[in-house]
Amino acid sequence: MQQEPAPSFTRHLRVHRDRGHTVLEFRGEIDIAAEAQIAPHIDRATAPPGARIVIDLSRVDFFDCSGLRLLYRARGRVLDHGGELHLVCTHPLTLRILRVTGLSRLLPPQPTLQAALEQHGAASGSV
Repeated sequence: MQQEPAPSFTRHLRVHRDRGHTVLEFRGEIDIAAEAQIAPHIDRATAPPGARIVIDLSRVDFFDCSGLRLLYRARGRVLDHGGELHLVCTHPLTLRILRVTGLSRLLPPQPTLQAALEQHGAASGSV
């Protein structure tokens, strides 16, 4: 039986595996400083062909255009490699940003990690 890698932590990110998905749990304030810290983890997680990724924003307090760039980056890389990307978000202001920018149509937010893990295929935003 293959053992899942141990979770990794940074100030703004926790990465762990859950039911065959890599979960990138953003934390705190997602701004330009956090973007620099998170981007290499996104690149690593989205590099394998067919990667199954969930980005969980449920622990985010602040989210600006830097966070949007991270989501677009992850989406583009996942689509380029034939994978799946799902999003967890319930924070009203972050949901508003996603709606205003149109990203919520490309990457429909789910209310819980469980709901995101149960999604398959089209939720990765291939429009």
